[in-house]
Amino acid sequence: MCRNFLSDPIPDGVVPELLDQARRSPSAGNTQAVEFCVVSHPERYWRLTLTPERRAEFPWPGLLIAPVLLVVLTDPERYVRRYGETDKSHTGLGEGTDAWPVPYWWVDAGMAVHNLLLGATAAGLGSCFFGAFEHEAAVIKGLGIPEGRRVVGTVALGYPAEDRPSSSAARPRRPLDEIIHYGDPP
Repeated sequence: MCRNFLSDPIPDGVVPELLDQARRSPSAGNTQAVEFCVVSHPERYWRLTLTPERRAEFPWPGLLIAPVLLVVLTDPERYVRRYGETDKSHTGLGEGTDAWPVPYWWVDAGMAVHNLLLGATAAGLGSCFFGAFEHEAAVIKGLGIPEGRRVVGTVALGYPAEDRPSSSAARPRRPLDEIIHYGDPP
């Protein structure tokens, strides 16, 4: 994750190519409910999510100059409609979002974000995924996002400047023996 960007523009065609790669990620029932809002004037986004008081003490000022922000969206109702179709209706998941024990709209969106981050790195760009948290409603309204969509998070894109990694980057990876569970009998 890059938190310090140059303000250099991203060449035409790069962002659509990255989004094309991201949309090809797997989705439950091939629902394809991940969408993107491209914000090519990021100040518009930051006015919705970062008050002047918070901006003054924001620890990552280089994040604020990324030339493009991609708001990652999902449409949970597409899953309900898809799983109400004949080939999926036996699951009962077409009854509503509450019928889903695991809300796969978040899982599928995470896979799309992963593709997007990998594609950005392959294109020589820096990227940073961050959440909208309490600003979801303001982002939806302020950016004219279609009704029914949920904000998964936002990806900042641009050319990386010298970075100051977050303190989280220093956390060690958990050992494999803590994260692997075997379902086969010994």
